Amino acid sequence: MFNRTLIISVFVVASCGLAYELIIAALASYLLGDSILQFSTIIGGYLFAMGIGAHLTRYIKDEDALTRFIDIELLVGLVGGICALLLFILFGLSSAPFRVIVYSLVFIIGTIVGMEIPLVMRVMNQYKTDFKELVSKVLTFDYMGALAVSLLFPLVLAPKLGMARSALLFGILNTLVAIFTCHVFRAQLAKYKMLMIKGNIVLIALLTAFFFANDLTETAEQHYFGDPIVYQYNSPYQRLVLTKYKDDTRLFINGNLQFSSMDEARYHEALVLPVMENVSKAENILILGGGDGLATREVLKYPDVKSITLVDLDPKMTELFRTSAQLTLLNDNALNNEKVTIVNEDAAKWLERQTKQYDVIIIDLPDPSNFSLGKLYSVPMYRLVKQHLTSNGVMVVQATSPYFAPHAFGSINKTLQAANLKTLPYHAYVPSFGEWGYILANRDGNFMIPESYQVATRYLDKETTAQMFKFPLDMPVRTDLEANHLNTQILVKYFEQDWRKVTP
Repeated sequence: MFNRTLIISVFVVASCGLAYELIIAALASYLLGDSILQFSTIIGGYLFAMGIGAHLTRYIKDEDALTRFIDIELLVGLVGGICALLLFILFGLSSAPFRVIVYSLVFIIGTIVGMEIPLVMRVMNQYKTDFKELVSKVLTFDYMGALAVSLLFPLVLAPKLGMARSALLFGILNTLVAIFTCHVFRAQLAKYKMLMIKGNIVLIALLTAFFFANDLTETAEQHYFGDPIVYQYNSPYQRLVLTKYKDDTRLFINGNLQFSSMDEARYHEALVLPVMENVSKAENILILGGGDGLATREVLKYPDVKSITLVDLDPKMTELFRTSAQLTLLNDNALNNEKVTIVNEDAAKWLERQTKQYDVIIIDLPDPSNFSLGKLYSVPMYRLVKQHLTSNGVMVVQATSPYFAPHAFGSINKTLQAANLKTLPYHAYVPSFGEWGYILANRDGNFMIPESYQVATRYLDKETTAQMFKFPLDMPVRTDLEANHLNTQILVKYFEQDWRKVTP
């Protein structure tokens, strides 16, 4: 019975230990960007801290091993359980040293978690367990617990419960392990009553936090976003937040502003209308990204358009902008138009299987802030896109800010050229973002700067358009930069360096 209890404990604590690591890494990548860097440094730091924790167990006496194991389970349950909630709250406080707090939590939780397995093995050894059997059982259930949580976390827990409640759930499991172990071994524990009191206090605290977690995270996000939050959702791919203040609706993905309804027409007219005017008869259109339907709205203004295929990874995104009465007003119900076909899939993988060519391809993907997005701005990606352009087809890429991120903008231009495409960069002023950049690309380099438009506009006219294709002296298009290849992903580095200079 005793060994069985400890083996069950190993399975649960292994699950919880990995869960805290994944939750903090995922939250850091959401809030700080660059998922590869965040996951690498947090996992590395966590494992290092676990090694320190394992080393510290040598200073615990054998007769105290069981009591200390229970104490540690309560401590890791409390600290690990509230870690995500704490990070949500502190991120909204500009005065908080957020990165320091993240890595401090990683070190604290990792150290405590690192003490669990050595203590379990010492307790089991006290019950005359064969050493070979002891090691094999502990490690087997340790790895099984890690597998269980690595599948549950991304597929079930994060989308259904969110980060804060997922962490609290694992904190509750750690606490229940401590209480259960305490009950089973009560005859061997001199401080049984005190341990049970501490266990129940921690359990009540975590259950209370679990009950109020959504309210607390909403309050924290409200402080961070400023405007009232009207919708929030954790999809398997990203966190979506919609805010609304008076007539201004804003979409944030992983904390980054995607559009403001006050000025999104500037962004989307600049993205769509020049490329549409550069094709004499644009009938078949492909949009990569743009799950909000705002680019699709602009394309549908052209009567010659016969079909629009929109490829966006996140089905929750397209569903939201297809079904919400408030949001369909913004995109003129574009995603429900009979000409529009929605595909929820990775753009690169989808293109690899297709043979159809398009007159216009609009690439409206999120900025290359991490390697998973950076691959969609690479030479192989643009070569693949080129294969789907008709002989006279033209494509356009949203290319970050040429003012705030000149290296990233120049690298995207160089990458398109490395894919044997001719390019014509341009920019537009969008108040929510500042100067924003776009790049037209085709096979022959014959571009037309529109002097008028076939469709109604809210922003663009002859004079505005002419200014878009001129770059002032303090915002030149950099040509001394590397193209973005998959094996180096230099664009992500450029992007980080550029934005680090203008954001705290």
